[in-house]
Amino acid sequence: MSKSAAKNVGYIAEYMVLVVTIIVVWIVMGSTGHLNPVIMPSPGKVGNTIVSLVASGELWENLAVSVLRVLQGYLLAAVLGIVLGILIGLSHHLDRLTALLIQLIKPIPPIAWIPLVILWFGIGESGKIFLIFLGGFFTILINVIDGIRQTDVKLIEVSKSMETPFLKHIFLMVIPSAAPNIFTGLRTGLSSCWMCVVAAELVSSTTGLGYLIMNARQFGKTDVVIVGMLTIGIIGKIMDSLLRLAEKRVIRWK
Repeated sequence: MSKSAAKNVGYIAEYMVLVVTIIVVWIVMGSTGHLNPVIMPSPGKVGNTIVSLVASGELWENLAVSVLRVLQGYLLAAVLGIVLGILIGLSHHLDRLTALLIQLIKPIPPIAWIPLVILWFGIGESGKIFLIFLGGFFTILINVIDGIRQTDVKLIEVSKSMETPFLKHIFLMVIPSAAPNIFTGLRTGLSSCWMCVVAAELVSSTTGLGYLIMNARQFGKTDVVIVGMLTIGIIGKIMDSLLRLAEKRVIRWK
């Protein structure tokens, strides 16, 4: 085995060791009767539930609904967060104008907005998408603002000396310089939006992973709750990995 192959095997083993250890301990404790199967079902029971939900199409249906909602809320948060972040980062006047409002609203968790969301949007899709939007917007906004403010002063001076048009200055100087922070905000914002899907689907939902989890909780189906949670974790990991890949392709110098 070559050194590179051995290094990859070692990396994968190190990457998986903690997860595998937890599963093994879970199996042993379940088989020895140390776990109450009602409160914490065995891995075998969870596995059978996964197969059942996949075969019936219930898991795919709810997953597709949640992913669509998250993508809609996230895209809205990303576009507004990047645009407003660039404007606020470039303008000290706009920064002072918006700073207090951002600082007041940012700490409020999306779940606290649910009563107002029901009053404003009713129980339709708009309210759910708004809650998901709130989950990622401020994270993206703050990272973009920080990235813009960290633009190398020398680049700005060169741009001014060359009398570069404003839009060209933004797209060729400012955004590339702030790109690492922007991608950090996009990745963290996507994670936040995905976590908010459960809160969003508390608003009178009959579909989605959040609904699947809450409905299962009401009927004491702990295995279904765990399957829903695992699905959210796995899809969140896949989304983050895709954004990491995009980041590596876009920011080749990082």
